[in-house]
Amino acid sequence: MAKILQQDAPVLRAEAEPVNPKDFGSPRLKKILQDMRVALEKEEDGVAIAAPQIGVPLRIFIVSHRVFEMDDTSSETSPQGEPQPPVKKAPARDMVFINPSLLKVSRKKKWVPEGCLSVRWLYGEVARADKATVRAYDEQGKLFTRGAGGLLAQIFQHETDHLNGVLFIDTARNVEQVTKEEIERQKHQHHHE
Repeated sequence: MAKILQQDAPVLRAEAEPVNPKDFGSPRLKKILQDMRVALEKEEDGVAIAAPQIGVPLRIFIVSHRVFEMDDTSSETSPQGEPQPPVKKAPARDMVFINPSLLKVSRKKKWVPEGCLSVRWLYGEVARADKATVRAYDEQGKLFTRGAGGLLAQIFQHETDHLNGVLFIDTARNVEQVTKEEIERQKHQHHHE
């Protein structure tokens, strides 16, 4: 069972190696991706994971299906100014990025709240570009490009950092510790609203 490593693990501070094109479709790569998916799925608040976080020094990250199911339309209003009911998106799949490169990021940056599965229960704000475009290979070895704004753009930057041995606490401000109990409590209150 793959364990998510915490910030003192040396692999999190190393530069990850590219996946060899010969490895696409191999049992070894499939196993790594499966381990990453399982580790990510177990963390209820997890939105993405990079291979070094489970001790594998390869340039791979996975974005959870949860990100694509999140409702980012809930603040929209109809032309009459009536709030629209939130749209529940169809179940989505995890998205795999192998040997990703950040092609471009917008010049405009915003301070956004951030946490990390490898820096458990610490949260801070990180300056992230508003928009980001990534080019990567999918698990079949097919090249694709994906542009994003908002949370997904932030994830692209956070996960690319992981592959370069960078953790969000290196550049974060207003870092504070939140206990697991507080998170549970907030979640609990949240369910009752």
